[in-house]
Amino acid sequence: MKYQPIITVGRQYGSGGRYVAKLLAEKLDIPFYDKELLAEASRDSGICQELLESYDEKQGKNLLFSLISGAQTRGEPGTMYMDMPLNHKIFLAQFDTIRRLADEGPCVIVGRCADYVLRDHENVLNVFVKAKTEDRIQRVIKYNGADPVKAEEILRKADKQRASYYNYYATGTWGDVNNYDLCVDTGTLGIEGCVDLICKCVEIKKKMIEEKEKEW
Repeated sequence: MKYQPIITVGRQYGSGGRYVAKLLAEKLDIPFYDKELLAEASRDSGICQELLESYDEKQGKNLLFSLISGAQTRGEPGTMYMDMPLNHKIFLAQFDTIRRLADEGPCVIVGRCADYVLRDHENVLNVFVKAKTEDRIQRVIKYNGADPVKAEEILRKADKQRASYYNYYATGTWGDVNNYDLCVDTGTLGIEGCVDLICKCVEIKKKMIEEKEKEW
């Protein structure tokens, strides 16, 4: 069986993680999903894209773990969402779309608990992109036009929101090394250096899977 890499990318705000993921997808010549995932989830679920965007990577309330663990086995696409609160529907719509995209072929997926959603996929490589606070501050000032006085507070709030979303819907802790196969620092390695390192890890994983198949 041909190895088809699925790379999930978690990231600190201002680390350049989205750019790393996009360049990685271009270098590997495979699909890239960040906001693009929301359009896919909208088509799959029938939930309008504007609603998906308004709840994107934001914590909901009172979602039982049993809903998540059972979602992939109940009903036809879209039908399981009928009697759930809106934030639950939106998370599960993305959940199902992430699994569909991973089943269809290689891709790079940014955020949205993708490492947790695809935890049982052998082909997945889970990456976390980070950088020192001072490096992230300079990035959000330069590329996002952030007020230098407010930049650090912007980082703190964005990371808190991502952590709250991940910790609520997944079974791990956002940024915990145990959730990822590789952690890269854009401040130390640079964007392209991080992309090259991730590509090398993809090659190593491909080799390991192929060798395991030979043993069978």
